[in-house]
Amino acid sequence: MDHFLYRDGILHAEDVAIPEIAAAVGTPFYVYSTATLTRHFRLFQEALDELPHLVCFAMKSCGNVAVIRTLGQLGAGIDVVSVGEYLKAKAAGVQGDRIVFSGVGKTRHEMRVALEGGIRQFNVESEPEMRALNAVALSLGLRAPIAIRVNPDVDAKTHEKIATGKKENKFGIPISRAREVYAEAAALPGLEVVGIDVHIGSQLTDLAPFEEAYTKVAELTRTLRADGHDIRRLDLGGGLGIPYERSNVAPPLPLDYGAVIKRTVGDLGCEVEIEPGRLISGNAGLMVSQVIYVKSGEEREFLILDAAMNDLVRPSMYGAHHDIVPVIEPQPGVEPRPYDIVGPVCETGDTFAKQRPLPPVGEGDLVAFRSAGAYGAVMASEYNARPLIPEVLVNGDQFAVIRARPSYDEMINRDTLPPWL
Repeated sequence: MDHFLYRDGILHAEDVAIPEIAAAVGTPFYVYSTATLTRHFRLFQEALDELPHLVCFAMKSCGNVAVIRTLGQLGAGIDVVSVGEYLKAKAAGVQGDRIVFSGVGKTRHEMRVALEGGIRQFNVESEPEMRALNAVALSLGLRAPIAIRVNPDVDAKTHEKIATGKKENKFGIPISRAREVYAEAAALPGLEVVGIDVHIGSQLTDLAPFEEAYTKVAELTRTLRADGHDIRRLDLGGGLGIPYERSNVAPPLPLDYGAVIKRTVGDLGCEVEIEPGRLISGNAGLMVSQVIYVKSGEEREFLILDAAMNDLVRPSMYGAHHDIVPVIEPQPGVEPRPYDIVGPVCETGDTFAKQRPLPPVGEGDLVAFRSAGAYGAVMASEYNARPLIPEVLVNGDQFAVIRARPSYDEMINRDTLPPWL
């Protein structure tokens, strides 16, 4: 469910008409719904209400400071994967004891910043990282709380570029080697072992891989406790998928996901951490674009938009689907026609959809890309010297620009000329 609905024939974000935002900020732009962010976060809270838990929003999915503050004020922790994300989370008002630091390539500088600023835990991905963290912590006279990420060799049955739990993936240590790695961690004086971490991938639409992975984590917890480790937190990752194609069967609900967690690890007495990103932010955002031209080709019609692959890269990068709808609701009985929906970037890959049925659309019309709140703005670039597009947050009948579109001068002036030029 989201809060982007037609009212009197016009698509709204909560109580704000999309054309009103377009007139104020120009196109293209991203718009997020506070009500949808709130609802989706609370669904995860409710799914785990019988367990001690912390829902840590994976901010790699949507990293705007206003979005992070919105969720932080609801009680969310934050899962970060870089020092930049850590500092943005702190700037949003999230305390260090609610921030989990994940990622396979943490540098010593990043470790130092997080240790000095406060951190709930590091999710350690390898023995070299573990040893580096130990050295940094000792240099500061601190102990770093850690969970070690184990790779359970579970096929998440998702896109190959976002699968993270198979043995050929770069993430974590093989679960078969967990006992020896935990033994080494326990012997390092700068580390405090607090738990186990696992994350098997993103956009999962089947609960069976979660159940398989979490069952392995439960077995490992009992084994490590028998070895003398105080395993008191289980970070179970995220990855629950969203319905990008609304005509398809909906993925499992957070309540169903919570039932899997309770069934597999609920009897261990551990605090559970989960790191949803896409399911909280994905359907909470739209990308809105304007049609520049309708071009008739040899065998097809093209909708040429003012948004491009640099603004929303998922279709080009993953072959991903986004429902695309006109902002002005079509009249009943209007027959759709197939369009190739493309952007202005000089690459054939700058294609959002091929032969997508849409009601007839003309120059100057607005269209909205649904389910664009996750991995949209955060993955955008300035390719072709196209400025990053604005982000807007709606709250009821109010809206505010939460990241402005830079001017061309601002974009150009970030480059500097060397003395010899």
